[in-house]
Amino acid sequence: MIVVRVNVVSDVHGNAEALARAGDGADALVVLGDLIDFVDYHDHSGGIMGRVFGPERVARFAQLRRERRHTAAGAYARELWTGLEDAADVVQEAIRAQYKELFAAMTAPTYATPGNVDLPHLWPEFAGDGVEVLDGQAAEIGGLRFGFVGGAMLPPGATLRRGSVFQPYLRTAEDFGAAVAALGPVDVLCSHVPPAVPELTYDVVARRAEIGSTALLDAITAYRPRWAVFGHVHQPLSARARVGGTECANVGHFQRTGQPYVLRW
Repeated sequence: MIVVRVNVVSDVHGNAEALARAGDGADALVVLGDLIDFVDYHDHSGGIMGRVFGPERVARFAQLRRERRHTAAGAYARELWTGLEDAADVVQEAIRAQYKELFAAMTAPTYATPGNVDLPHLWPEFAGDGVEVLDGQAAEIGGLRFGFVGGAMLPPGATLRRGSVFQPYLRTAEDFGAAVAALGPVDVLCSHVPPAVPELTYDVVARRAEIGSTALLDAITAYRPRWAVFGHVHQPLSARARVGGTECANVGHFQRTGQPYVLRW
């Protein structure tokens, strides 16, 4: 009996060393986004902000985020970046350097979709042979249909801040839902964010619920894929949940674990 194995990772956040091993023993590697390490909340000297501004300033920013003072955290970050004459160039250079290393670490074949901490318009510049970028599209892997939807959703009523040094990949619920609908029936539903299931969206360390997708939940209910896999929530209240006949699985915070989630059939 032939067994197909697919390794799945999400929230890589700069861990190219582990990513180079993530496809070991697998027929394919699936990457669910957040490749960029912009702010490293575990190592304040790491990430783009740590390298540019140093660990003390990043520690202050992280403290504001932990205290859920998001307006103050945003204002503090803007103050830091506006202090640089060439902030946008510094960020772009750092992101390109990370992408060059991360995409080179992906083994073939890899199927990847971007997360909210990604710049998907840069991906074609770095995705070489054997790396297929999909967003609102499907691919056949080992006889099963895998559907991919990237990015995260804007909070209701929110708009993107234009002119910032980093523009996250955030979508309206309507745009995200249209991408999900375009997939139709799939065997494996792959996304960066989870479906709108409370125990899958709540982060126990951040003490807040991330925004899950009702469109993903509707697709799971309608089409009953074998698996729905995702990341985004680093410390979920529950890493697994059954929705009808579908196993919904948070594949883990790969930057920290270095371990892929394995699908076999």
